[in-house]
Order: sequence, then structure tokens, then C-alpha cells
Amino acid sequence: MRSKGAMVSDGDTVQVQDVLGTKVKVRLYGIDAPETEKRNRRTGRISKPGQPFGEEAFQALKGKIGGQRVTVEVRDVDRYRRAVSVLRLGGWDVNQEMVREGFAWAYRQYLDRPYASEYIRAEEEARREGRGLWREGNPQPPWEFRKQVRQ
Repeated sequence: MRSKGAMVSDGDTVQVQDVLGTKVKVRLYGIDAPETEKRNRRTGRISKPGQPFGEEAFQALKGKIGGQRVTVEVRDVDRYRRAVSVLRLGGWDVNQEMVREGFAWAYRQYLDRPYASEYIRAEEEARREGRGLWREGNPQPPWEFRKQVRQ
């Protein structure tokens, strides 16, 4: 699917509008970015805490694709009815770049071929070179953070 433009929600979720004007919520396939702080729109109070590098991941994705036309390769639909997809800008895999630059983890639990080896390699490279969230010694993965917040 070709989009008319992408609006970034956080480091691994965007909303795109297809050529017919339909808005589609998209979860980036195979990656998991740090959680951003969520605020109640009415009160302005923090409703969910964020984690380190959540805002940086959001800004990085926004800087890459915000408002631009992207190609959305839908791989699945998740339980929240989001299109789980690989985003491309030109021939460039946006999801993989988020991992390579240290703004997201390769989400091994949900990765299949051919993306698994590429994304895992990108994460290992980011870790080795201390990029983004890997500047911290042992950053907490978002799936562990979400579990902790729910308790």
C-alpha cells in the first residue's frame, strides 16, 4: 500500500492515510521501541510512564518519515487491529534502520525470515557500537517494561 503521508505516534507506531483517504494505524513489524510517556488528553496528567530513549525513538522515526509518503508492506494484523508492517521510504527499510541506529530492539519473538537475521544483525551492530539506547549499560526492553507497569 502506498500512503499519502505518515503521522508518527511513537517509536514503532504510525498512522498512514492511503490514497483513498482511509487512515490506517500501523505497528512496525519486527521491532519494539522504548515506550513513550502517555498523557490524558483531558487532564494533561501522565497516564502511562515512558522509559529512557522513548522520546528519542519517537523523534528519530518522525525525522525519518514524518509526513512523507511511505510504502506499507502489511505482514499481519494484530489484536489491536493495527497493520503490522514493514515501512519503506524509497527502497529503504525504515524498521531495520530504527534498530540499526539503536532506537529499537529486534523483536525476536515476532520475527520471521528474511527479516530475522537482518534485524538481529542490525541490533548486534548497534549494541557493539553503543548507538542510541545501547549507550546505557543494560537497557530494559519494552516488553519487560510493559509487564512491570501492568503489575
